[in-house]
Amino acid sequence: MRHPLLLAVLITGISLPAAAATLPEGPALKATMEKVDAEFFGLFFQQCDPVRAAAALTPDFEMYHDKEGEVARSAADMVTLYTRQCEAKKAPGSWLSRRELVPGSITLHPIAGIGVFQQGEHVFYERQGNGPEKVVGKAKFSHFWRLEPDGWKLARVFSYDHEAVK
Repeated sequence: MRHPLLLAVLITGISLPAAAATLPEGPALKATMEKVDAEFFGLFFQQCDPVRAAAALTPDFEMYHDKEGEVARSAADMVTLYTRQCEAKKAPGSWLSRRELVPGSITLHPIAGIGVFQQGEHVFYERQGNGPEKVVGKAKFSHFWRLEPDGWKLARVFSYDHEAVK
């Protein structure tokens, strides 16, 4: 079956832009995406750096969550939310969270010249103040990472199938 866009390009003579990015392949792609994933979620959950967070998102970033609905429709929206969360973490006895990728759960689907569609499972940990950390939840996710000239940027997040863990 022919792709309709390709057929339209061939019929009309319109040219498509050249592929914007050369994606790593095979094990290199997996290692890269695991590193990018760990760095982003380490920043998001355990550090407070809105400038770095903004630089890690595409301007048209979107996030959807099965329990919270539409979380953000732009990088600016997400950074505003992130900044508020960072401020809340400064209070004594505040709740602190950590996200961990479930080993072996990641699947990657390259999108030629653009980026990677990533799926997997993750678990969440919480602790209050300096108290003990405990596993509190797990969920599945689908992310779209775009490879831009200045690095990997998170463009879309779907977080779903959340369950409490006791």
